[in-house]
Amino acid sequence: MAAQDNQPENQNFLSPLGFRFSIKKTPHINWFVQAANIPGMSLPAVEIGTPFKTIPMSGEHLMYEPFIISFRIDEEMKNYIEIYNWLIGSGFPDNYGQYFGKGPNDVSGVNIFAKQDTIKSDATLIVLNSNMRPAVTIKFIDIAPIALSEINFDMKLTDVEYVPATATFSYRYFTIE
Repeated sequence: MAAQDNQPENQNFLSPLGFRFSIKKTPHINWFVQAANIPGMSLPAVEIGTPFKTIPMSGEHLMYEPFIISFRIDEEMKNYIEIYNWLIGSGFPDNYGQYFGKGPNDVSGVNIFAKQDTIKSDATLIVLNSNMRPAVTIKFIDIAPIALSEINFDMKLTDVEYVPATATFSYRYFTIE
C-alpha cells in the first residue's frame, strides 16, 4: 500500500503542441507563434581552493539561456516589423531620434537612458494540459529582443511555404506558476 501512496495523480505526458504565448509589447506576433522554449538555466560551480584539492561548490548567480520563439510572418509583415522596430528602438543605430523617437534628453529634461521600461516588456507562455486547458504559466520578466532572423524569399519553390522567422530574447528571470 505504501507504493500506491507515491503514485502520481496525473500520469499524462507533456505535449509539445499545447501552448499559448503573448508579449505585451507586440500584439501582432502573439497569434503567429509556432514554437517557443522554456529556457534552460544553470548555477555555475565555484571552485574553492584548499591545500589538497579544489572543491566545487554551488554558485551564487543563476544563468539563464536565451528565450527563443519561432513565428510565421503575416503578409503585411506587421509581426516582424514589431520586433524589428523594438530592436531599432533599443539600439538606435544611426541617431538618438531612433531611440523610441526621442533624443538623449526629452523635453522634460529626463535622460531617456534611465527609461528602461520602454525597452523591456513582460511575456507569458501558458502550457496547456491534455485537455487543452491552462496547466502551467511561465512569466518572463523584462524581456527584450537581442536577435531577429533573416527573411528568405525563393522563386524556385514549387509549393507555397509560408515564411518563418525566429526572435531571440534576453530577460531578467522567469517564474513558473
